[in-house]
Amino acid sequence: MSSNTIQNRDIVVVGLQPWDTEIGSNCKDVALEFSRRNRVLYVNYPLDRITRYRHKDDPKVQKRVNVIKGKENGLVVIGNNMWNLYPDEMVESINWIKSDAVFTYLNKINNKRFARAILKAVQMLGFKDFILFNDNDIIRSFYLKDLLKPKTSLYYYRDYILGVDYWKTHGQKLEPLLIAKSDLCVANSFHFTDYCRRFNPHSYYVGQGCDLTMFTEQPGAPVPADISHLKRPLIGYVGALQQLRLDLDVLRHIAQVHPDWSVVLVGPEDDVFLESDLHSIPNIHFTGHRDPGTLPGYIQAFDVCLNPQIVNEVTIGNYPRKIDEYLAMGKPVVATRTALMSAVFSAHTYLADTKEDYVTLIEKALQEDSPALHEERKRFAGTHSWEAHVDAIYEKIDIVEGN
Repeated sequence: MSSNTIQNRDIVVVGLQPWDTEIGSNCKDVALEFSRRNRVLYVNYPLDRITRYRHKDDPKVQKRVNVIKGKENGLVVIGNNMWNLYPDEMVESINWIKSDAVFTYLNKINNKRFARAILKAVQMLGFKDFILFNDNDIIRSFYLKDLLKPKTSLYYYRDYILGVDYWKTHGQKLEPLLIAKSDLCVANSFHFTDYCRRFNPHSYYVGQGCDLTMFTEQPGAPVPADISHLKRPLIGYVGALQQLRLDLDVLRHIAQVHPDWSVVLVGPEDDVFLESDLHSIPNIHFTGHRDPGTLPGYIQAFDVCLNPQIVNEVTIGNYPRKIDEYLAMGKPVVATRTALMSAVFSAHTYLADTKEDYVTLIEKALQEDSPALHEERKRFAGTHSWEAHVDAIYEKIDIVEGN
């Protein structure tokens, strides 16, 4: 335990992902780590009116409607020191409104409703002098610092959500203001830290946490059946296949220059990937979506792992958690060079600037790989734990609270 570890505090967590989301979430992992030594209220974002009517048959929506109607308790115990709140207030759907004045008026009303639901739970749990932890919720939580009056408010910047059209309309104005009025901001990349520091001097890099327990090297484990017949070496990628984030030219070039390699892409495809000519290249193999529990088996089978990231405003600051997952299994990794990759991972990966670099570096990785390198990669990945990540956040909270 770090000397800066915060203990026996109350922490309210708000963000973009509810507890019952099916996908993995930084925010949920951070909250779980918080709850090891503090009391945590994890707040789902409130149901909005349009979602209620468009998805009225969704069990998750029905749950929220029942809470609002008083038919179910919205405060649920989900672990030691940890509660999940389904707000008993509905908010209006306002993001489509173009007028700043009208939007601001209605957003204040939405925030007051949201805050009212949170304050009921805070009072019921007896939270005092709590920390408000906001995971990128620009709009619904914009006024929560003013309404909830936490001892410390923290903005957690770990994704460039303004690259998504939904958030651009009002987020470009609101996010800098929210960063500025927060007591501190923490980010998982140097790029995001520099951005936050433009508006708030108390902006800090805190690295990234990963749960790597399932990503451990398993000597002798069988190769997944759907790729067991492929010719080696297997050059693979695991993750969502999205044109906004991945460079199709790199994948095409690797496969065409080395038809003797099998390029394996594991994950769901967006429309661009589905319709691309990559499907016509004989040595590129798509598996489609796979259950998360099976992913370590694919990584284990790969001879070299890839992250052919395309560099744009959406990806330039992102921390690629898959790199830690690859390294935790001892695998050689060839990835696109970014500032973060250079600063954090350069000693343990091969970084490419061009599609030609990818081919050269994969060849080098295949030639140099060894058991000793496997062990060094696993050791390094193990330093990026959720405990270390949250300890870094605690340290920054201590700074602004004057401890």
